[in-house]
Amino acid sequence: MSGNLFWVFVVVAIVGIALIASAGKKEAGAKEWPAAVQWGYIALLVGCFGVLSSWMSFSAVMLVIVLVTGFGWALDKFYLAGRRAPGEEPGHMVDNAKGFFPIILVVFLLRSFIAEPFQIPSSSMRPGLIVGDFILVNKFTYGIRVPVLNKVVVPVHEVARGDVAVFNFPPNPRVDYIKRVIGLPGDTVEYRNKSLTINGKAVPDVADGTYDYLEQGLAMIRNDQYIETLPSTPEAKTYKVLKIPQAPVYDPAQVRDFPYRDNCQYAEDGFVCKVPQGNYFMLGDNRDNSLDGRYWGFVADDLLVGKAFLIWMNFGDFSRIGMKIE
Repeated sequence: MSGNLFWVFVVVAIVGIALIASAGKKEAGAKEWPAAVQWGYIALLVGCFGVLSSWMSFSAVMLVIVLVTGFGWALDKFYLAGRRAPGEEPGHMVDNAKGFFPIILVVFLLRSFIAEPFQIPSSSMRPGLIVGDFILVNKFTYGIRVPVLNKVVVPVHEVARGDVAVFNFPPNPRVDYIKRVIGLPGDTVEYRNKSLTINGKAVPDVADGTYDYLEQGLAMIRNDQYIETLPSTPEAKTYKVLKIPQAPVYDPAQVRDFPYRDNCQYAEDGFVCKVPQGNYFMLGDNRDNSLDGRYWGFVADDLLVGKAFLIWMNFGDFSRIGMKIE
C-alpha cells in the first residue's frame, strides 16, 4: 500500500471515531442508533482494515477483525447481558460488534475454506486470462488449511502440473499472484530458446496463429500463439501460450536472489531449475510478458491460495462471464 493511501485510511478511522463521539444518545424506544454512530463504526472498520493491511495479509486482517468483534459478541452474550437491568439495552460499541461479527465471520469462513474472488491485474496470463477478468479461486482444492498460517490439516487434492494457481508472491506475501504450475517438487524445468522441457522431455507446442492485444491502452503487442500440452495427472493439460519471436527468453537484470537460487542455472539462451521439495515452479502463459518463477524462484506450499476455476465477471466484456479457466 502506498504511503498516501495509508494516511487516507488513518483519516477515515479518525473520522469514524469523531462521528461516534459526537453522536447523540439513542432515543428511548428507537430501534436503531443515530446515523452518525452507524456510519462512524463503518468508517472505523474500513479505516482499521486499511491501516492493518499495510502490515498484514488480507486473511490476517480479517482474522483480527473476526476476533475483535467476536470478543464483543461473546462478552455480551456470556457476561454483560446477565448484568443488565430488564429492558436495558447494550451500549453502541457492544451492539455494533454484535452486528458486525456474524457477517464478517461468514465472509472469513467462505474466503478461508470455500472460494475467494480475485481480479486479474496484468497481461501475464494471456490469452486465457485478460486484464479486468474477475475470477473465482477454489480454496478447497489443495486441502483444508489453517487460516493465515496456511498449513494443510486435511489433504484433498495434490497440486497438478498445468493448474492455474493463485499464491502469495514469495518476495511480498501480502500480494497475490496468479500463474500456471509448471514444475512439481523434484522436477527439472528447462526453458531454452522459447522451448519448455520437463525432466528431460520436451513439452509439445503447436503453432496456432497470432494474437494481438493493446497493452495498458498504449501499445499493440503482436504475439505468436501456440497450443502447449503439459504432462500432468490424471490427464495432460492443454492450453494456449504466447511468445514474441524477437524477445529474449528472460531479462537477466530482473533475476533476483531467492531461496534455493543455487538450484537454477542461467545462460544466454535460457535457464534450468531443479524444483526443491515442498515447492513449485510457476510460469505465466504470456511467456515474454510475465514476471514469474524465472525471476523470483519457487513457490512454497504454504504460500498457495487455491486453484482458479471460473471467470465470473468482466465489466469490459460480458461474453467472458462463466468461462472455465483451463
